[in-house]
Amino acid sequence: MKPRLSQKRNAAMTLFEVGVVVAAVVVLAAAFLPMLATSRKKVSKLGCTNCLKQIGLAYRIWEGDNGDIYPMGVSVTSGGSMEMVQTGNVVQTFQVMSNELSTPKVLICPNDTNRSYASSFAGLANSNISYFIGVDVTNDANPQMIISGDCNFRIGGVPVKPGLQAFWTNDPVAWTATRHVSSGNIGLADGSVQSATSKSLQNYFQQTGLATNRLAIP
Repeated sequence: MKPRLSQKRNAAMTLFEVGVVVAAVVVLAAAFLPMLATSRKKVSKLGCTNCLKQIGLAYRIWEGDNGDIYPMGVSVTSGGSMEMVQTGNVVQTFQVMSNELSTPKVLICPNDTNRSYASSFAGLANSNISYFIGVDVTNDANPQMIISGDCNFRIGGVPVKPGLQAFWTNDPVAWTATRHVSSGNIGLADGSVQSATSKSLQNYFQQTGLATNRLAIP
């Protein structure tokens, strides 16, 4: 007995149906891509906060092992970075705390596309560091002192340059538009990390109680 052939043809999408599907995919992509981009920015900012928290913890651990003084208050001859950081050298301080930091990767903000990760602390350079250092923060006696933070800010409208940056507390400071979209993160002497807008950044510097601020910029 001969098998009977099916009279049904395999179903296939028409060009019109394919066009409808493609259009739907495009609409969905247009709707969700901005949401994905926003989510990535939030994750990157959270990553920056975590990096500064680890740096703050490293300061606290190092301080506990060195007479309650941060590296910026200890002479180079005693294992600190005082003389070097006062010239604007950022690298020396983080190399001194290499055991406490464990990895140089925490020195890079995830949103900082202008710098790259160092493979080791021995080869650390400004190009591997995203964060400034508060030169005059030698201990945690004043919890409101700014010990570290994103280095993408400007003073009086002029972006800061690598090296020692000194400015009056009342000088206008603001974030640049890079990294966190006109905002940023700072680490305080007590180990906490604060997210700051340009306006609140100005307030944080005023709360330090210093007439002038000296920062080492990478």
